[in-house]
Amino acid sequence: MSRLFGSVRSRATLGATLVVAVALVAAGTALLLSLRANLTGEAGTRAERSAQAVASELAARTPLGKLSGLDAEDTPVQIVDEDGVLLAASEDLERISGTGTSEVTPAPTRSDEAGRDDRDGPDHRDDDRDDRDDRDDRDDDESLEPGEIAKGASYTNGTATVDGDTEDYRFAAVEVETPDRGRLTVHAGAPLAAEHSAVGTALTAMLIGFPLLLGVVAGVTWLVTGRALRPVEGIRREMAAITASEDLRRRVPEPATHDEVARLARTTNATLAALETSVERQRRFVADASHELRSPIASLRTQLEVAAAHPELLDLDGAVEDTVRLQNLAADLLLLARLDAGERPAGTRVDLAALAREEAAGRRRVTVEAEPVEVSGSRGQLGRVLANLLDNAERHARERITVTVRREGGEAVVGVADDGEGVAEADRERIFERFVRLDAARSRDDGGAGLGLAIARDVAVRHGGTLTAGAAPAGGALFELRLPLVGSDRGTARP
Repeated sequence: MSRLFGSVRSRATLGATLVVAVALVAAGTALLLSLRANLTGEAGTRAERSAQAVASELAARTPLGKLSGLDAEDTPVQIVDEDGVLLAASEDLERISGTGTSEVTPAPTRSDEAGRDDRDGPDHRDDDRDDRDDRDDRDDDESLEPGEIAKGASYTNGTATVDGDTEDYRFAAVEVETPDRGRLTVHAGAPLAAEHSAVGTALTAMLIGFPLLLGVVAGVTWLVTGRALRPVEGIRREMAAITASEDLRRRVPEPATHDEVARLARTTNATLAALETSVERQRRFVADASHELRSPIASLRTQLEVAAAHPELLDLDGAVEDTVRLQNLAADLLLLARLDAGERPAGTRVDLAALAREEAAGRRRVTVEAEPVEVSGSRGQLGRVLANLLDNAERHARERITVTVRREGGEAVVGVADDGEGVAEADRERIFERFVRLDAARSRDDGGAGLGLAIARDVAVRHGGTLTAGAAPAGGALFELRLPLVGSDRGTARP
């Protein structure tokens, strides 16, 4: 189970299905509530109309036994007085609830005619008038004139049994001030069977339709996500094959789309290309370093073997030179290894003007023109850059070498120019590669191992700067080192 829902496809399908399920339940609930409210409101309107009709007859002095509203088959009616005594009810009404009184049989009373015979004297009419006045005093909250019907109605839900059939009803209560009976309340009901039927039908349709719809949503989402993730699976398989074969020349397939998967494939191929370049560079570096180390080691071994057999033939100066050369080469390789490992330079303040004068001290033909400029970094590594640039310039200059330090915008610019033959434009980038010598006929003793400029550029990049080669005004080569000033946005060393 955990493996099934561990895939993106399964989680996407489950998530989409849950979202749609929540939306359907919310929409279905709102629909049922709205449908029920509308149908209940319609039943209440019908009940109010029935109660208003009976109230109109009562206001017109219609006798209780002749009220037409009491004969309706599907409309149970009750008429009660202010004391809650049932005066009249529908003929077939057997049981009722929800109207305030459960009585279905009117209380014993005299007929309207008998009542009028008993009250033919003026004293009785006065007594009735006094009773109505007393009721008017008690109903100050809603005063009605004789024959007037109260505006609006109150609603309740209940049940009624009419002619043996029990149903749910919506009841409306309407008050009326009768000329001869005082304040009466008419309760009339309208059946809720249509509301129950419609809500039940809608609920059944939802219970059947919603699971089907969720199944369709889950199926479509499963197919769509599977199709969308198919290129990702192809990328994964190819990456697994590349890892197993260790062949960085292979590339993952790139979909012919412009979506995130296609961008992922392109980024992956770019990463593979960078890895291939890095591995190839490391291989060349190891091969070249082995070749460069072999020469001084072989020379030292030869001299030591000759010295062991013939001590008088020992070339001590040559052995010292080979040892120094081997020591410098080992130092250069160690520095390159640290730079390749991502060693971050120290964040100390370095005055490039003072550093340039310090590195130029003791060198012939070197002129320094510098203004105080501070950068953040490693003083030792930046001094190594200037030393390498000056060593390179001394090997090619005819008469003069010029070192300049200036401020240019938010950068410190260090220039090392010579008056030699210069560097051809086509070779101005290649000279920064490791173990590269432009003059193949030049001896290693004169030209070094070809690591000085490569180390200088790597140090510059680690300090957030650049190192470029160009043409000097005097016709020779000009190397420009650009570093961010202390406090500038580019002052952070690159990883």
